[in-house]
Amino acid sequence: MRDPFKNPFPASDAARSSIWDMLVLRDIDAFLAADWSMVEDDFIAEGFIGVNGQKDSNPDNWRLSFPDLPSYRDEWLRQARDFAQQTFAEDARTAIFTTTTLESIEIEGNTALVRKKFDGGIKKPDGTLDVMQWQTLYYCRLQDGRWKISGFTGYLPNPMGKL
Repeated sequence: MRDPFKNPFPASDAARSSIWDMLVLRDIDAFLAADWSMVEDDFIAEGFIGVNGQKDSNPDNWRLSFPDLPSYRDEWLRQARDFAQQTFAEDARTAIFTTTTLESIEIEGNTALVRKKFDGGIKKPDGTLDVMQWQTLYYCRLQDGRWKISGFTGYLPNPMGKL
């Protein structure tokens, strides 16, 4: 059984290890704190683009919801603040880490394609489950000696399903 808090990449694989830390450890902790300043340096603002798959496997229905970094930041903060107002029947951090898998990182030169998946949920006090079941493809680049996010195609269904 995997330890959801343990980076699956060895320290000797510095690129993949640092990308995991950025997209799992830092992202989750910043989201739970609703603190964009914890992740703002993880992005490349110039040319940033975010596509919202709307949990739909048909690309015809995907939307350019985030044409720039400020539009994504604002939505990220809105979601984080909304999440912070909710009550759960279990530790949210543990539940999010448990549902999150990031084990596939393809690197070509100074560019990486990263697959982050969510499969599970967080128990609510009324016994229902706040379902977390989507995936995101992140596009990262090595800039100034650090891996950073240059864009993503996210909120995709997990699994993708048939058209």
